[in-house]
This record gives sequence, C-alpha cells and structure tokens, in this order.
Amino acid sequence: MTATVEAKTEGTEGKVGAVPTFTVTLRIARYDPEVDSEQHWESYQVTAHATDRVLDALHQIKWEQDGSLSFRRSCAHGVCGSDAMRINGKNRLACKTLIKDVNPDKPITVEPIKGLPVEKDLIVDMEPFFDAYREVMPFLITTGNEPTRERIQSQQDRDRFDDTTKCILCAACTTSCPVFWNDGQYFGPAAIVNAHRFIFDSRDEGGSQRLEVLNDKEGVWRCRTTFNCTDACPRGIQVTQAIQEVKRALLTSRF
Repeated sequence: MTATVEAKTEGTEGKVGAVPTFTVTLRIARYDPEVDSEQHWESYQVTAHATDRVLDALHQIKWEQDGSLSFRRSCAHGVCGSDAMRINGKNRLACKTLIKDVNPDKPITVEPIKGLPVEKDLIVDMEPFFDAYREVMPFLITTGNEPTRERIQSQQDRDRFDDTTKCILCAACTTSCPVFWNDGQYFGPAAIVNAHRFIFDSRDEGGSQRLEVLNDKEGVWRCRTTFNCTDACPRGIQVTQAIQEVKRALLTSRF
C-alpha cells in the first residue's frame, strides 16, 4: 500500500514536494537462545518513507513495537560494517539498502548472515571471522630500524593494492561464500582480501609469510570462483580478482 505526504524540501523555499510512504511488512528471523530451541519468523508492519532504509524500519520496530528485537548497527552510513544481514536473500548493509529498492509491495525478509553462529535474532558471533582475519597478519611487517620519517611510496605502488584497502570487515563477502557455509575452516574472502592489501604493499616485507599461510588447504585454493563475494561487497571491491592475484603470486612468487 502506497501513499504520499506533503513535505517541504530543504533549500527550495516555497516549494512543496510529494514524499511517497509505504506500509511495509518485514518478515524477520527471530531467535532467543534463552527461550527458543530453533529460529522462527515473525512479521511486522511499519510505515516508511521512500527515503528510508531497512535500518530505519528495524529501528521503528525496535523502538515502537518490539524492544526485544536485536541487531547490530553503529555509524548508519556504510562505514562501520556492523549491520550486515541477509535482506531478501542477499547480503547487504541495512543502512545502505533503501526500502523502495527491495520491492516494498511484498514482505521483505531479514535474517542473519550465514555461516556464523547466531547469538540472537540478527546478531552472529563474529569471532570465527576475526580469527581468520588475524591469522593472515593484517599489519605492516618490516625489518631494520624504525625510520625517522614516513615510508615513501609512489602512486603507482599505492594503486597496486588500493582496491583492497576499502574493506570494512562487514563479513558480507565471506558469509555469501558457499565454501565458507560448508567449511567453517576456510579463511574466507575477507581474510584473503586483507592479506592481499599487505602482500602487494611495496613497503611490506611479510608477503612470503602470508602466502605460506594462505597456501594451506583451507586457504586460497578452496575458492571456487563463484563471484558471490564480489557481488555482496558493499564497497565494490573486486574480491574475486584479489583472490586470483594471490593465487597467481603463490604460483609465480611474484608480488
């Protein structure tokens, strides 16, 4: 059901525009370990503006209808990555997903990202994800004395790994991966992306160590190149390409 409300638009004094509103149904996966033996679905109706995001609808439900609904969020601007969830079957950030873009005429399904243990409702245990992230040593490794000034790098050298610096650790790519769903030991795309960021950094001296870690049976060779990770990334990182570049570096020892 769609309606419109009249509202003034900032910066256009004297002009009035129509802002569409929708009565939207959200079908949310609920699970409380203290009372539930398994996950179940509950439906809620909210009135949302065309400019509202799924996160706005979740806030409305929590603040006005059911305070027990649990989910993570922080910056609400697509930077912190804490509100990654499955919306209509796809991994997305709730704060970047406009309700009008996910067909508000039908119930919108919201569930936790897959492959990680559900703690409550839309909240998952991120520790397995961060364990893999830490294992690839996502920090600059150097030898010798600490320099007295910044480490100089050419723009060309920076461009080599610029794409993979955009990762916000939301886990959307890793939890969209069928291999990760079926094998919780797989490092996953996000860990490989963050290894790539340092492997190809001209200032770093730990590339060989990271490649040795990723050459493990649960490392890059488990990737099946389905491109789910690239499609899921809210930052537009070419995740599959980064994984292939790490594979190539292992085969050629060039990085």
